[in-house]
Amino acid sequence: MYSLRERRIVAPSSEARQAEPGGSVLALLIFSLALAAVTIVAIWTFFFHP
Repeated sequence: MYSLRERRIVAPSSEARQAEPGGSVLALLIFSLALAAVTIVAIWTFFFHP
């Protein structure tokens, strides 16, 4: 239960730690995974491809 103390909203620690990841977290994960894949392919192409 939230309460109001000295013009600030105070929440219990268990409720304050709960968060829902938004779309930006998913976008960052996909972008970083794609960047890692491109980097690995580039390294393999330039150094190990016959």
